[in-house]
Amino acid sequence: MIRIGVDANGGDFGVEATVPGAMRAISIYDDIEIVLYGDENKIKPLLTNSERITVVHTDKTMNMGEKDPIKAVRGGKDTSLCMAMYAAKNGEVDAVVTSGPTQCVVMAAHLIIRRLKQMERVALCPLIPNLDGNPRLMLDVGANVELKPEHLGQFAIFATVAAKEVFGIKEPKVGLLNIGSEPGKGRPIDKETYYYLEDLEGIKFYGNIEGDDIVNCPTDIILTDGYGGNICMKSLEGTAKGMAKMLKEEIKSSLGGKIGYLFMKKNLKRFAKRMDSSEVGGAMIFGIGKPVVKAHGNSKGYAFSNAIKQVRTMVLSNLIEKVVEALPEQKKDDNNE
Repeated sequence: MIRIGVDANGGDFGVEATVPGAMRAISIYDDIEIVLYGDENKIKPLLTNSERITVVHTDKTMNMGEKDPIKAVRGGKDTSLCMAMYAAKNGEVDAVVTSGPTQCVVMAAHLIIRRLKQMERVALCPLIPNLDGNPRLMLDVGANVELKPEHLGQFAIFATVAAKEVFGIKEPKVGLLNIGSEPGKGRPIDKETYYYLEDLEGIKFYGNIEGDDIVNCPTDIILTDGYGGNICMKSLEGTAKGMAKMLKEEIKSSLGGKIGYLFMKKNLKRFAKRMDSSEVGGAMIFGIGKPVVKAHGNSKGYAFSNAIKQVRTMVLSNLIEKVVEALPEQKKDDNNE
């Protein structure tokens, strides 16, 4: 039985989203148990099905607007986020799902569960919707502002194993996000990384990809530093929201638009589903010793259940063990930073 720890208090909607999400996941998968770390007084009225669900009480929550994640994690051992992370560290649960504040989630995973000794950095890896219906893995999107070629190489190996084991991609291709497709494009770090990845064993390096390739991407994995990745991801999200708003305004602007909508209603709903981040789960935290998935802060029950589905697959595939086998040992064990 897979035991999944859930930060029930976390996210914009707290228990209103996490509890229904947990119950939905339990109803679908008979091989999981869920431990809800959260306010029992708020959880119990919502928990209409407690089969394979237990509650560990805490009314403390990590603030979604937290400005100092290191201080918050070190001083917040009794928050629902940290309690779930400590449970994973101590082997009480096999994985963690949370929709708490991103930097606090990354920092809690790093400081509590701890980084794999084979990894020098931790990466945040969401799934990016794609035109062919198969989402792409993009990393890093915010855990590290600056990275060395070796760090990106470790991310590429981790993501390659994840693409194979979690998403069933036989030969995942790795692309480096850059301002041009030619090897000589970009900053010195981009050029150096290109040639480093080209010679790296354990991955299938495609080469550079540009920003306009993202939603019709020729690779399965998009590699970048946290600065560029975060801008790229938020640009995609903002564009999708803006396009949806403009489309609604155009439909409402005329009788012809309203009539046309009636004929295209099903098509538009299918389009929205293909581009909906709630369908693919959440962002995976790569580089730590247990599977952790960070669901979007505004996740509702359905999206949160998909994040649980995602972390379940990570556990079932023995992802961490297979990544450790694929990564070379570091000469220096700096896991205790």
